[in-house]
Amino acid sequence: MAADPVRDRGATTIADRVVAKIASQAAREALGAVPEGGSAPHASVVVHRDVARVSVSLELAYPTDIGRQCGAVRGRVRSRLEGLVGMEVHEVAVHVERLHSPHTRDTTPRGRLS
Repeated sequence: MAADPVRDRGATTIADRVVAKIASQAAREALGAVPEGGSAPHASVVVHRDVARVSVSLELAYPTDIGRQCGAVRGRVRSRLEGLVGMEVHEVAVHVERLHSPHTRDTTPRGRLS
């Protein structure tokens, strides 16, 4: 009987938390930098067979082009997961949790001094 090369290779299983970590890193790469006082992007995933659905939560600097930033994150996450893990990515939902402006970062006291 001839050997079946596909069957002889076995199977590779990648944990959801690993896929989520790759998605988080890809989101950081797409943004370039975390806003001052902000936190790094966080991702959660649902994987069924070789299809992933990804949800990324992030914080952005204000002012910024939110649509462009979210589009860059979606594209980078999709390409990194497809390239590194070999999964189809059917959905990348981006949730902007917070906007950071220079005014909200200012910690100097305001008002009258006694």
